[in-house]
Amino acid sequence: MELPMQDNLIDLIKTKRAVVGIVGLGYVGLPLVLRFTEVGFRVVGFDIDAPKVAMLNAGQSSIEHISNDKLARACADGFEATGDFARAAEVDVLILCVPTPLSKYREPDLSYVINTVENLVPHIRAGQLMSLESTTYPGTTSEELATRISARGFTVGADYFLVYSPEREDPANPDFTTRTIPKVCGGETPECLAVGVALYSEVIDRVVPVSSTHVAELTKLLENIHRAVNIGLVNEMKVVADKMGINIREVIDAAATKPFGFVPYYPGPGLGGHCIPIDPFYLTWKAREFGVSTRFIELAGEVNGAMPDYVVDKIKLALNDRFKPVRGSKILVLGIAYKPNVDDVRESPSVFIMERLRDLGAVIAYHDPHVARFPKMREHFFDLDSVELGAETLASYDCVLVATNHERIDFEAVRQHATLIVDTRGVYPLNADHIVNA
Repeated sequence: MELPMQDNLIDLIKTKRAVVGIVGLGYVGLPLVLRFTEVGFRVVGFDIDAPKVAMLNAGQSSIEHISNDKLARACADGFEATGDFARAAEVDVLILCVPTPLSKYREPDLSYVINTVENLVPHIRAGQLMSLESTTYPGTTSEELATRISARGFTVGADYFLVYSPEREDPANPDFTTRTIPKVCGGETPECLAVGVALYSEVIDRVVPVSSTHVAELTKLLENIHRAVNIGLVNEMKVVADKMGINIREVIDAAATKPFGFVPYYPGPGLGGHCIPIDPFYLTWKAREFGVSTRFIELAGEVNGAMPDYVVDKIKLALNDRFKPVRGSKILVLGIAYKPNVDDVRESPSVFIMERLRDLGAVIAYHDPHVARFPKMREHFFDLDSVELGAETLASYDCVLVATNHERIDFEAVRQHATLIVDTRGVYPLNADHIVNA
C-alpha cells in the first residue's frame, strides 16, 4: 500500500534518503549545508552568483568563519552547488535562505524571495517540502509562497508542504552553533508542520513548533526588535551620560550586578548586520496595513540610526581641540565589519561613518584583519585595502577610530602609537589625554 505523501516524505527524511536543496549559499545557507551533510543528507545548493558556485564546488569557502576543510568535507559527502533552478525537481526539500533587505524608502524588499519562488515553482513537484528561513513580516509565507504553489496546481498540506522557520545564525559565536540554537517552526497546516519538525529534528537539537507560519514570522521579528529597542535605549543613555561626564559602561556594569530584572546591553557606533537594523521596519510597514503605529520601534530606529552622526561629531570636536579641521585630516578606521571577529560588512555603522567623514573632506583608510579589501556593496563604494598596522603607520594618522573591537587588533599598540583615538566600543575604559570615548 502506497504511503500518503506526508508520511512518505517524513520517512525519506528520517532515513536520510531525502535530498535537501538549499537556496542562497551565504551566511545562513552555507552553515545549513554543512550541518545537513554532516548528518548524512545529500545536499544540492542553489545560488545565482556563478563565481560563488564555482568557488564552492572547488571546496573554497566564501565565508571566513567556515573553513575550506569543512567545505571540502561537505563536497566529499555529496554537496554540490548549482545555478540551475531546474534541478529543484531533483530534491525533496527546498530551504530558502535569500536576503530580505529594505528599499531606499525603508520598505520591505521581497524581490529576492519572490524571484526565487517564481524561478523554483515551474520545477517543483508533488511531495516536496519548502521552508522559508528569510526574515520577513507576518503573512509572507501564506501570501507570497502558498499562493504561488497553489497556482501551480498543488494543495498545500496534501501534496505539497510549506513551513516558515526563521534563521537564528550568529556568525563566529563560539557558544552556539547551527545544531545547538533552538529552531522555531510554523506550518501552513498541521500536516506541513509535522513534515517541517521531522526535517529540522534531524539536524537541530531542539525544534520549537508553533501554531502557524504567522506566529513564526512574528517571533523572529520580536527577537530582533527586542535587541534594537534595548540597544536604542542604551545608546540614548550613552549620549546623556556623556553630557554629564559619566562613563556609561561603568554604569551598565554596575547595574548588571543586579541578579534579576536587568539585562546588560552596550552602546556602540550604530547597528549593523542584516537583521537588527532592518527587521523592525518589516513590522512597522506591515502594522500600517492594520492601522497601527509602532512608535516605540520607530523611535529606537531613529536613535540607532543617528549614532554614526554622533560619532562623527565626536571626531570633529576631538580634531578641533587639536586645531585641525576634518577636511584634509587622515583618519584610520579600525574595523569595518559590523561586529567583532567576523568578515560581514552588511549595514555596518563603520561604513556610514566612513562615508560621512569622506563627504567632509577627510582622507579615509581602514584596518580590518577580517576584511582585506573593501567589498563590493550595492550602495557603498571605497577603493581601499586594509592597511597594515605598525608604530609609524599609527602615528601618521590625525585620528584613529575604534569602530569594531576585533580580538586580532593589537589595541595596546594602538594606544601607544596613535596620537588621537576616538573609541566607540569601550576598549579603553577611561579617557586619557589622547583618547576620547564616543
